[in-house]
Amino acid sequence: MNSFSQNKSKIFTIVYWLFVFFIVVPVIYTFGSALFFDGTLTSNLKLFTKETLLLLLNSSIIAFIVAVITTFLGTGFGFLLYKTNIKFNSLFKILFLIPLLISPYILAVAWKDFFSIFSLNFKIINSYFGVVLVLTFIYTPLAILIIGSAFSNIESHLEESGLLITNLKRVVFHIVFPLVKPAILSSFVLIFIFSISEFSIPAFFGVKVFTTEIFTQFSAFYNHSFAILQSTLLVFICIALLLTESKYISEAPFLSVGSKGSEQKNYKLSRMGLFLFLLIGWFLISVIIPFITLFIQSFKAGTGQITKAFILLKPTILNSLGLAFSASVFIVFIGFVSAYFSNKNNKKSFDLILLIIFAIPSVVLGISFIKFYNRPILDFIYSGYIIILIAYIGKFSFISSKIIGNSLKQIPNSLSETAQLEGVTFNKIIRKIIIPLIVPAIFTSFIIGFIFSLGELGTTIMLYPPGTEIMPIKIFTIMANAPQALTSSMTLIVFAVTIVTITVLFFTVKLFFNSFGYYND
Repeated sequence: MNSFSQNKSKIFTIVYWLFVFFIVVPVIYTFGSALFFDGTLTSNLKLFTKETLLLLLNSSIIAFIVAVITTFLGTGFGFLLYKTNIKFNSLFKILFLIPLLISPYILAVAWKDFFSIFSLNFKIINSYFGVVLVLTFIYTPLAILIIGSAFSNIESHLEESGLLITNLKRVVFHIVFPLVKPAILSSFVLIFIFSISEFSIPAFFGVKVFTTEIFTQFSAFYNHSFAILQSTLLVFICIALLLTESKYISEAPFLSVGSKGSEQKNYKLSRMGLFLFLLIGWFLISVIIPFITLFIQSFKAGTGQITKAFILLKPTILNSLGLAFSASVFIVFIGFVSAYFSNKNNKKSFDLILLIIFAIPSVVLGISFIKFYNRPILDFIYSGYIIILIAYIGKFSFISSKIIGNSLKQIPNSLSETAQLEGVTFNKIIRKIIIPLIVPAIFTSFIIGFIFSLGELGTTIMLYPPGTEIMPIKIFTIMANAPQALTSSMTLIVFAVTIVTITVLFFTVKLFFNSFGYYND
């Protein structure tokens, strides 16, 4: 083995085994101990009562409804924005992403405010309907990204050939939509998993679902084994779905950043005004109305509540931003290593591990880390921010791997092979060839990792050590007894902090890479 291959293998091995030790081993240890060491497997299985299974069924129905609605909307909006000549499509692509760029509980607070301001029946929003409504607004942008990326990657010659022998309607329904079937299935599966694993929105609305029950058993009743064993059902469902559709998910070009070297066919719309009305209407309902509502609720009694909210959140802002930033750096690095060796060296094991950890609900992942790291020898991890950092890395590295992997697929292998023949070192190939070509994907991966880490509540609420100050935890612990206006003010501040930080990061990174001539956009 030459030095080039040795360097590659060494980097992969180190990162792979560090990830396994710090993230995979705690999960295996926790479930293994609950099943086999805290009691016999047979007696533990008796804990799966009728009530437990009914709760899981309710959670599955909610997730199924959300996945169906969002995938349907994502297909329609994705086609309009990525395959037609609709006006302002680039602007709408950005605006529609806003619900995905903020913490889920912010929209939950906004819609509760909406019902409060208009004196509507609170029982409606504080129900399964409220959970479905908010989750639909949050995950429709994800469906648009996944399915829209697939639309944009269809080779135009396939559609042109179809139009030579049949009409447009048959081409769309018999060529275009079948080609994006993998992305549609990916959208459904991923959104189902996100929805069934969601903790913050049901908890805020006071709706009892499977994740809130696991949290209650673990945190309120200290019934750790019972909570872990309950969670095995949820983990099994998520992993089974992912593995069943793993071929589609691994091949679907979702969350692609750019489509180099490909031509795309766009269709002309005959009723442009109607479709523009639909896009504007969805943006108003999903973004504008919730945030106008938040603003009104925050300031309706003057500036007192917003001032109080800022004082409460001030100690948490830098901690939260620093933690999310640090997690994002590691998420991008691990995602790059996994994607590079999966695409260039056909090493799929790391990718599969990231996929499985991603499928584990946040609350369950938090329980696993508590059970494993709560021992004297590992107290330096357990008693500080490191345990939260590890959890974020484990949870979101899969998304980074997919974004960067889709970008790496567009780079011809001949570039690296030619450089290798010329004696260029592995490190130099990565720095001078690979990274400059995938800068947009790296930045996108970083931003998504940052956003998800900043707003993550399910894992954080299980792991945050006493005395630590983090924004989602501060809001969640206060909202139960605080006036609605104070909760609204706090969520409005978090939204503003998120948007401002993302904007600053975007222009900083763009200026940095433009100065080195990496890309001009």
